[in-house]
Amino acid sequence: MGRQSGRYVRLSLLAVLVALATAGCSRADLEDKLRFGWPRGVTEQAREMRVLWTWSSVAALAVGVLVWGMIFWVVIVYRRRDDELPKQTKYNLPIEIVYTVLPFLIIAVLFYYTAITQNNITKVSANPDAHITVVGFQWNWEFDYTDMRDTQTNEFLYTIGTTTEIPILVIPVGKKVQFIERASDVVHSFWVPEFLFKRDVFPGTQVNTFEVTATQTGSYVGHCAELCGTYHSQMNFEVRVVSPEDYQRYLSALQRFGNADQDRQSKALTAIGQAPEATTTYPFDTSRANRAPSQQPQAATSHGQGGTR
Repeated sequence: MGRQSGRYVRLSLLAVLVALATAGCSRADLEDKLRFGWPRGVTEQAREMRVLWTWSSVAALAVGVLVWGMIFWVVIVYRRRDDELPKQTKYNLPIEIVYTVLPFLIIAVLFYYTAITQNNITKVSANPDAHITVVGFQWNWEFDYTDMRDTQTNEFLYTIGTTTEIPILVIPVGKKVQFIERASDVVHSFWVPEFLFKRDVFPGTQVNTFEVTATQTGSYVGHCAELCGTYHSQMNFEVRVVSPEDYQRYLSALQRFGNADQDRQSKALTAIGQAPEATTTYPFDTSRANRAPSQQPQAATSHGQGGTR
């Protein structure tokens, strides 16, 4: 009786510790704490992926605990005590049904939520808040803001990386931003690690379209994630997530300076109180000004690869 009481006490203490550990935690807080090594993202799509990973890991741990428990139970209860063999159970139909149906149900639930998450991540809205065309080329990037045109040339407003300037992509926080990707030469890949998402950029008529909704402001490094030639490793860019008001001010500043102004990117960023040069392209130098010509990614020979929407 004393041993059983002690067991109940230990179980009660464990329950109290669990309750204290989770007290005051919302579901979102709990999901964030139970990341199991999954990195934090800065988009709604990244959050959905983290939630899927969290609960898949919880399900895997639950199955593991059940299997471990059954193994220990069998080892303890049916351990050898004498030469007499324990009762052998064969052709037990209920047990066979359970261990056949249960794994199928677990797989079905995981498949269902994986499909739902994938559909949500790849879903493209009919009317997003902003449209941006991404053009990859050896070995730099061009970003076309296709919601506004240059009043002088009637071209879409755009910024482009040069041998001395790392391109900066500006997007609004909390808004649906749709990207249309093209390449002017070989296959590239648009990758921002904090988005937890990347898409290949294809040459020719094939395009990739995807959408993100950033959840926090900041500066985030972007890379080409597809080996594309000699200076692939230096084909980086920066994503600057700003408020919707600053985003509109940025576009207005680009329009005011015009596509003909070679310094329009830095001038427009300065106009909204942002650093005029990339700040997060570590481990690479964020300034290309002091590189030898042989170490500098080249700019495009002509504009016009971005197309229209």
